[in-house]
Amino acid sequence: MDEHRSGPVVWCAIIGATCLLLVLMEQMLWLAIPFVLGIVLYYVLLPPTQRLLRMGLRKNAAVPIVFAGFSLLLVLAALATASWASAPSSSGSELVTRYVTGGLAFLRKTLQGLEQEFHLLRQIHLSQAIDASFAAFMEDFLQHRLAGALVKIAGWIPSLLLAPFLSFFFLRDGRRFKRFLVRAVPNAFFERTLFLLHEVDQTARRYFVGMMKLTVIDTVALAIGLWMIGLNAPLLLGFMAALLAWVPYVGSIVGCALVVMVASTDAPDNTLIAYGAIAVFIAVRLLDDFIFMPMTVGRSLHMHPLIAVLMIFIGGSVAGVAGLMLVLPLLGIVTVVGQTLGELAANGRLRARHRYTRALRMRQASADL
Repeated sequence: MDEHRSGPVVWCAIIGATCLLLVLMEQMLWLAIPFVLGIVLYYVLLPPTQRLLRMGLRKNAAVPIVFAGFSLLLVLAALATASWASAPSSSGSELVTRYVTGGLAFLRKTLQGLEQEFHLLRQIHLSQAIDASFAAFMEDFLQHRLAGALVKIAGWIPSLLLAPFLSFFFLRDGRRFKRFLVRAVPNAFFERTLFLLHEVDQTARRYFVGMMKLTVIDTVALAIGLWMIGLNAPLLLGFMAALLAWVPYVGSIVGCALVVMVASTDAPDNTLIAYGAIAVFIAVRLLDDFIFMPMTVGRSLHMHPLIAVLMIFIGGSVAGVAGLMLVLPLLGIVTVVGQTLGELAANGRLRARHRYTRALRMRQASADL
């Protein structure tokens, strides 16, 4: 049976269904992103909710208590962030400009050093060409695209508020929704449907909980490395970079660039700190690929690495950054559904039971006619 479930027909259907869902998801990002955030928040708040249920509280009381505590933590975090942001004399835009300028200065020094070492790069004036290209890009972005980007970000705020709303009802009414689905399934397929719902829930839980564990591990590893090379606020920088790493490949590059900009701005005369930050990111990336990720996320999705890498590229090409983030959990869930349906299609005994049940009901309904 396992041989059939992992056969080429089933896997072609799984990959095709995943691609189709990615196309649909791109058209409904306003719902897909809050839905995923709601699932993540659901798995974060599920353990304290279960603890209150074991203490004897009813679900209608436990879920609001957990959400009230979570909302209080959010308010305290927002107040702490606001007080920290109002402490510096410079505004947020000036701070961003300062760090971008420091990062560009580090890049310029690096390119000039390469030009001194390689005659070919000096002939093509590499540093001047990159400076001109970046200046043109920034001018075009500030004049034509910045306003549109800000309007788009503001338009996303109402949809993101759906995330806590969805997670609240996932916690309160999730079991009721499962019972609603199971009632519509014929009795012959009842056990397999329960197994399917259980496996879908476990696959999503293992993936997102694994990603949260990986985020904590990456935060600690990056914070230790950045602290050792002498950067300020290593825990905050490590946490931001670990969150960005949820986007495969692209997020790690953006996080590394962010830390390098901070390092080159805080220590403009010591380029070794910026190079040290790059070395820390490379080391943590290697630890992720060979140790951390197999221990956390790798245990949740039982699929060949070649398929996972190909689907990451397909997700990025079909749905952009959202596709990069969501393609692996989506592929894991579709894999569970596809393999279960493939097993049902190959199980002649279950289909025979279903046909026999329908025949019995038909005879019973027409017995007194």
